[in-house]
Amino acid sequence: MKPVSLPSNAYFLRLVSLSWGVINLLSGSLFAQSKVSMLTPYERDTNQTATYPQIISWYQQLDKQYEQAKLVEVGKTDIGKPLHLFLLAADKQFTARPDRVTLLINNGIHPGEPEGIDACMMLARDLLKASKLPKNVLLAIVPVYNVDGSLNRGVSRVNQNGPVSYGFRGNARNLNLNRDFIKAEAENTRSFQQMYQSLKPQVLVDNHTSDGADYQHVLTYFSTQKDKLHQAVSGYMTQTFQPELDKMLAAKGFPSAPYVNHMGDTPESGLMGYNDSPRYSTGYAALFNCFGFTLETHMWKAYPARVKASYVFDEAVLRLCERDAQTILANQQRADKAVQQQTSFPLSYKWDRSKVDSITFLGYEAVYKPSEVSGLKRLYYDRTKPFTKRIPYRNTFVADVEVDKPGAYIIPQAWPEVIMLLKRNGVKLQTLSRDTVITVSAYYIADYKSPQRPYEGHFIHSGVKLRTDQQSIQFYKGDYLVKTDQATNRFIVETLEPQGIDSFFAWNFFDSILDQKEYFSDYIFEDTAADLVKNNSALRKQLDEKRASDKAFAESADAQLDFIYRQTPYYEKTHNRYPVYRLK
Repeated sequence: MKPVSLPSNAYFLRLVSLSWGVINLLSGSLFAQSKVSMLTPYERDTNQTATYPQIISWYQQLDKQYEQAKLVEVGKTDIGKPLHLFLLAADKQFTARPDRVTLLINNGIHPGEPEGIDACMMLARDLLKASKLPKNVLLAIVPVYNVDGSLNRGVSRVNQNGPVSYGFRGNARNLNLNRDFIKAEAENTRSFQQMYQSLKPQVLVDNHTSDGADYQHVLTYFSTQKDKLHQAVSGYMTQTFQPELDKMLAAKGFPSAPYVNHMGDTPESGLMGYNDSPRYSTGYAALFNCFGFTLETHMWKAYPARVKASYVFDEAVLRLCERDAQTILANQQRADKAVQQQTSFPLSYKWDRSKVDSITFLGYEAVYKPSEVSGLKRLYYDRTKPFTKRIPYRNTFVADVEVDKPGAYIIPQAWPEVIMLLKRNGVKLQTLSRDTVITVSAYYIADYKSPQRPYEGHFIHSGVKLRTDQQSIQFYKGDYLVKTDQATNRFIVETLEPQGIDSFFAWNFFDSILDQKEYFSDYIFEDTAADLVKNNSALRKQLDEKRASDKAFAESADAQLDFIYRQTPYYEKTHNRYPVYRLK
């Protein structure tokens, strides 16, 4: 066997030196990776927004590193991934309590508008790292709500200045989740509702990116429509919270303006307040006396500026919640008690054109030039000509349909989707213990309008006209009684009254009642109808009056037969009868 020769001392020392170099290089690399891991994907490249796996991994890391943080799964989404909620609590107690404000920040409802996603990742880290969590606020962050759209990554917003790629507006069912808060067709929404009711927040922020006109402001926002809130909540929001918020934003270099919903061709014509009905996040929150803000950073500003604006906005809201926690809690509690006793409820609102305020707006001069595409006149904003001026602002809404609440509603168990929605949204229900006949006030749908094309998969009913009839109706053991002495009364009334703009009837939950199930054969019913008219003078008078006032009716034999048929016992009482009954 050939003897093994050991390396010379010089060679050995060289090997050792190389080995230590590799070790030092690796340790340096690991240290660098550790340091980099404290940076979000956005901070590593400010024209990138975090992907869904990166977002969840980031919050998992914070959960492991800090006892004041907890990442939880709150339900399903349509794409099969869980919906996450990240909770931050200085006292490590992660449940809502009546002695502290819950601030809910929602991100990625439209994942193509991702600033809030990146801003909240940094904000959560910074609050934990600096130990700056308020003791009197539970901060609840939805890392990304539309998980489905976040995974559908690419480019789709042609008017937006970065990032390089981002998620899509629609979810896995191509639903816009910010139109789904009442009908709750998406699993995302059902999970959100359950989570919302467990948190019962006092303040909500929903982070977005704008579309539309060009102007100097990096951020605009709209608050919950003030005229829909209880005066205790509304007065504080408009007179204290918003003025302070605007001061804080301006001090950080982000002077704000109301969301640019302009009346004419350009913002100079004046801005209109936004009527956020319950289908929207802030409108949904308002049903539970929670005031909210939809932040809209400007689409054409550089992405880093938009992310910073989102960070500043969310942090400012948090600090105001910390400062005024006791007032915010007291206002919501006062509103909850008032809603329990409230007797009349608005169902829809109209814009009051007579009330005009003004705001300071930082815009660009709007000019027109020939289009290089069509050759026709086109609008553009000249950024070399900025202006600061007062412009009109109309933000007053008045109720145009109101209803007195009944003592209770009765809902047959045959409508389980409606029952489930009520339960999930914190409404207390009782079941009838036996079969019984009850005298109720029954609505009949006398008229309504529906669009020709679907909206979010529905043909939403509007312009609903009703007639009311007192009837004794057979109900059964297991049918549901919904009393209207609850803090959730606004949700109850605005969803169960068919004239509500976002009622369950409007969203087609009860469309089967609009179908007539039994009819008549003309040639047989002609003789029956003739006898009825001959022997019933009141019916004959009604028929003659309608012929005289309605030419089309007078010229239609079918219409006249149908008119008579509807006066007979053969005509089904359930046709157009709304199956939610009012009980005094």
